[in-house]
Amino acid sequence: MHITRIETCGLRGATPEGGWSNELRPDDVVHTLVAVHTDTGHVGIGSAFTAEGLVRAALELLRPLIIGGNALEVERLTETLHQSAFWMGRGGTLTHATSAVDIALWDLAGQALGQPVGRLLGGRYRDRVRPYASVLMDEAAAMTDNLRALVDEGFTAFKIGWWKFGRVDQATDERTVAAARAAVGDRLLAVDAGGSEAFFPGNLSWAKRTADMLAGYDVAWFEEALAPDDVDGFVALRAHSKVPISGGEVLTRRQAFAPYIEAGAFDIVQPDTTKGGGLSESRRIGWAAQDRGIRLVPHGWNTGIGLAADLQLASALAATDLVEYKTGSAYIDELIAGSWSLDGDGLLTVPDAPGLGVVLDSTALQRYGTNPSFAEAA
Repeated sequence: MHITRIETCGLRGATPEGGWSNELRPDDVVHTLVAVHTDTGHVGIGSAFTAEGLVRAALELLRPLIIGGNALEVERLTETLHQSAFWMGRGGTLTHATSAVDIALWDLAGQALGQPVGRLLGGRYRDRVRPYASVLMDEAAAMTDNLRALVDEGFTAFKIGWWKFGRVDQATDERTVAAARAAVGDRLLAVDAGGSEAFFPGNLSWAKRTADMLAGYDVAWFEEALAPDDVDGFVALRAHSKVPISGGEVLTRRQAFAPYIEAGAFDIVQPDTTKGGGLSESRRIGWAAQDRGIRLVPHGWNTGIGLAADLQLASALAATDLVEYKTGSAYIDELIAGSWSLDGDGLLTVPDAPGLGVVLDSTALQRYGTNPSFAEAA
């Protein structure tokens, strides 16, 4: 099974808000699908959390390194891409594009071998995973209505984040958390400060005070409490906090996570498989974290393909029993044929079909994709 071509498809028309300073608009393309075609007619699909123009530019450099390669040699091919990127975009656009290629190659390997990707990643510890409904913070009334509706849908875990948190005053922070806790009852609730927003004002003193407040609301973890590069700050915060500390969603490659893991900066690491290097890198990060008693809970503000990859990853890591579910996103709810459904326990079944175990919905792809013929066999 040899690689013959690679194509891209950006998603636009229903891009959800991200909570960023320069807020996303529906037609902004920040998620890009990648299809890897082979001489056997198999097509693997991946997803990158980055603009299609950047993915296309990256593939201009990367394509010669993998066209003609054996699609079953997943980690050799993607490690070749990482090793060849030292001088042009390593850790940035080239790594983001490599993430999608890696996911697509695992999809192909699973199809070829008739196995779900999770089994190829080392074996399935679980066949169901709890999704946590991930929502942006808002004024108490609007956020409460949203969270209660999600409770009614069957979600049993939640995360609220960004908005004004850490950006106005302590009263606003606590009022927001109190409203969320009241809305979800005793179900899992995590809080994300969004420290990767440009010029995030939160500092270590603020983070310590806030961690103390969050402990009173039985918060499951405190995410991105500081700017992403503040290793020492995270170490100090974790030593102080009674609430587990998490982060890492903007870090790329296992080498970037190593200093945080070795320093004990996080209780939970959160690589984004669609930008950090793909399933190959997320698995290695998860293994390194597990050796030090640290959990991996993937960041997943992405697409249905990204969610499928996260579910396969979660099935193959002993301590990863949660995945992020960006609620209200057409790119997750509509992009996959058959969509997603919670079972009676509020869990998602890990797809058991070969590869990622999912198929793109052609109608949704026509509606939201920039490439009408994407992933068609040649």
